[in-house]
Amino acid sequence: MTDLTVLCVTGWCRNGSTIIGNVLNEVPGFFHVGELHFLWKNSTGRGVNGLCGCGAPLTDCDIWSHVLPVGRPAGVSADAHAATVIDRQGSRVRTRHTWRVLRRGLHDGRIRAHADLMGRVYRAVAERTGAHTIVDTTKIPGEAALLAHLPGITPYYVHLVRDPRAVAHSWREPKEYVYAMSAARSTAYWHGFNLASAAITRRFPDRSTLLRYESFIADPAGVVDALLRFCGADPAGNPVHGRTVELGANHTVTGNPDRFRTGATTIRAADDSWRRTLSRADRLAATALAEPLFTRYGYRSASTGAGRLSPTSGAGR
Repeated sequence: MTDLTVLCVTGWCRNGSTIIGNVLNEVPGFFHVGELHFLWKNSTGRGVNGLCGCGAPLTDCDIWSHVLPVGRPAGVSADAHAATVIDRQGSRVRTRHTWRVLRRGLHDGRIRAHADLMGRVYRAVAERTGAHTIVDTTKIPGEAALLAHLPGITPYYVHLVRDPRAVAHSWREPKEYVYAMSAARSTAYWHGFNLASAAITRRFPDRSTLLRYESFIADPAGVVDALLRFCGADPAGNPVHGRTVELGANHTVTGNPDRFRTGATTIRAADDSWRRTLSRADRLAATALAEPLFTRYGYRSASTGAGRLSPTSGAGR
């Protein structure tokens, strides 16, 4: 059996993973699943959004309606199976479990069961779509750390970072099915998720890269080209022309509400509205709570640089 590639995006939310995933979805042989971790929660009404990126309920979608039964024991209802999966996720692969998964791998029956399910689900998606590369923008480092233990799966890790002040600005207002969050809380999560993501890239330096969102918006075509080379794909499939990409329908599980947009899409050169509207107190909170990662990732109090994508050993250190 030929190994299936999973391009796994880690990092904290509101970091641009949805648009990057949807751009990669247009590459021949690539399929963006969105935040796969939430498939079982959202398909049973426990999550915040039960719609696939195609607009259909997950349970009616031509992709997910065929994938959801995978791994469900005979005689077990979809709701009961989802409850079991969600319980295993909460007790074994949350962000705080990242280091334990890296150290101990499949250390007990529950995490082995979850690993088996995830491997089967990835392969079912590939079989259903014909993809050779699955793009998973779940971003939860505990799930990402598990990928290395899935037989027949070759993971590549993209640790995606965005200026915590811009992230805090994005969380200020609710956005359709996404709630709001204070700058302090957002940055506390930013710090924790990025610490855990860095632990993964240190463990797998040859298959990891650090990418700043600011690099992507500065040179989207160049960054996508580098990402394709990074995971061994042909850059000739790059769908970005200058700053424009034609986005078709996708089948993402949750993510930024912009995932529903299709057609010609222009990737803006700068996204610095936080400079005009984020309060001084929130800027200070985001800057202080993000240290020492704030400066480690190249951010400065006065301005930020664009940076370049570089798949380097020990990314994020």
